[in-house]
Amino acid sequence: MTRYQKTMSAASFSLAAALTLASGPTSAAVQTETVEYEVNGTTFTGYMAYDDEADGKRPGVLVVHEWWGHNEFAREQAERLAAEGYTAFALDMYGSGKLAEHPEDAQQFMQEASSNMAQVKARFMAAKTLLQQHDSVDSSKIAAQGYCFGGAVVLNMARLGVDLDAVVSFHGSLASPIKAEAGKVQPRIHVYTGGADKMVPSDQVSGLVKEMQDAKADLTLVNFPGVLHSFTNPGADKVAEEFNMPIAYNEDAANRSWEGTMRLYHEVFSD
Repeated sequence: MTRYQKTMSAASFSLAAALTLASGPTSAAVQTETVEYEVNGTTFTGYMAYDDEADGKRPGVLVVHEWWGHNEFAREQAERLAAEGYTAFALDMYGSGKLAEHPEDAQQFMQEASSNMAQVKARFMAAKTLLQQHDSVDSSKIAAQGYCFGGAVVLNMARLGVDLDAVVSFHGSLASPIKAEAGKVQPRIHVYTGGADKMVPSDQVSGLVKEMQDAKADLTLVNFPGVLHSFTNPGADKVAEEFNMPIAYNEDAANRSWEGTMRLYHEVFSD
């Protein structure tokens, strides 16, 4: 195991990264780095995954976690992306050590993190800079995908005009106090939502469609009939049983949304 440090800075934040290298479980070629970094005096822990046998620089993808926090599921998505040929960074929106095991804690962490949109953007942009500065990444080709809470985060980054090639929301909240403005939304957007998701009701779906139409944004929205919240996460069924939550894993929706995302990335990064 090799440990090394590097530092960097930008006008909006001070960033210091300590990286620990270890082999990733996805394949022999996928390497992973646990990354500790600092944003505005708070320490965060992220996870970088990439194929070290691939030649040249490749697109980077940011992965934003569910409301539970930066957990194993988020890391697994980064590893899957690395196996697909991307460098992925599963970022941390809460701060090191903030990982919820109960919905009440998850709700508190989410509210604290999202209470200030300037703070949300600063944390996202710090992670984006880390990803862009990785040796394997083409800094001009960056996408972001998020799950649940993370889906809302990446959509809001698109609304705020962050320079991204693509944004993907998996069962994320679609309502926001921020409204997209015409000409401001840069990425192509994919939204995957469950038709029976009680946390993302139909008025949010229709509201997003109208908002993005008015903003002249490139939106693809896929609705899976009868599918509940958290459909991409195989651990959702256990959580639903333990806490009596209206969530469930759906293998078909999980596979189809992943395949649609890979097609999107192939299209936007093929230039």
